Amino acid sequence: MTTELPHTEATEGGYGGAVSQTLARVARLHRLAGGRLLRPTGLCSGQEFLMMALWDAGPVRQSELARALDLDPSTVTLTLRRLEQGGYVIRARDPHDRRVMLVRASEESYALRPKVAEVWGQLEEHILDGLDDAEREAFARILSKVEKNLAPAEEGPPDA
Repeated sequence: MTTELPHTEATEGGYGGAVSQTLARVARLHRLAGGRLLRPTGLCSGQEFLMMALWDAGPVRQSELARALDLDPSTVTLTLRRLEQGGYVIRARDPHDRRVMLVRASEESYALRPKVAEVWGQLEEHILDGLDDAEREAFARILSKVEKNLAPAEEGPPDA
């Protein structure tokens, strides 16, 4: 016997944090929509961030890439392995320090750059559909403030 779970809105159920719950759902839906739009490029959702960083930076240490994107090094290693298998990145030892792994975008991957930019433009228009210019500006401003509020959260919750 299975029980069907009710679909509840963030404000129901007495759990509080309606904005946080909505933001989590929106982030998930944004990632899914981005993944659908990226599918024709051959990239999976999240991989485009690494590619954009590599297209902009050129060869970088794998550890610097993880730090710059605020990702766990093991996540970056796995993602780069998949991108390397797809022919999008090249990893090689640093000739000056053999302990260091350098990563760069392959020449072939640069053909994806305008496609990824187009996908992000389409996604932007999709999420902002129905908002007028003033609402778009206000939304961007508010999201920027929320991002700043969350940035120090990595060090733990604020002291009570």
